[in-house]
Amino acid sequence: MAIAQTLMNYLKERGVNYSLVEHEHTATAIASARASHLPAHQVAKAVVLRDDAGYVVSVLPANHSLEISWVNEELKRNLKLAEEREFKALFEDCEPGAVPALGDAYGIQVIWDDELQYTADVYIEAGDHEHLIWLERKDFRDLMSALPHTIISKDAEVGCWKY
Repeated sequence: MAIAQTLMNYLKERGVNYSLVEHEHTATAIASARASHLPAHQVAKAVVLRDDAGYVVSVLPANHSLEISWVNEELKRNLKLAEEREFKALFEDCEPGAVPALGDAYGIQVIWDDELQYTADVYIEAGDHEHLIWLERKDFRDLMSALPHTIISKDAEVGCWKY
């Protein structure tokens, strides 16, 4: 498949240049980073959450874990992890589990982690388990600039952020 048609159209409509990075079949964003020989903090994973008001795609570095309570605090919601069986209806042109970080392309609310604005380039799932989309930092930030963002994750090395 390479790239989901919805993503291709979304990037084209916004005039964003991108490249595809092919890798062996993987099941997780962190595995995709390893298979592509990329730093895990540059691969953005998408975690789908839901509540009675709908879905939210949380976007964070592949080597981080989502802090749902931080997302709920920021968005003033009561979100929980969505189940993978729900993804097919949300991302019709993607393989199951290959959720792209550009939820906006699918009309789904997005919140993204501030850590991603400082990385050189960003790589996201292309909609299958064998390709990543490479975006320049500027283009990723432009696509995400109007969407809510804050610290929503932590990594094992840094631990929790302190305020």
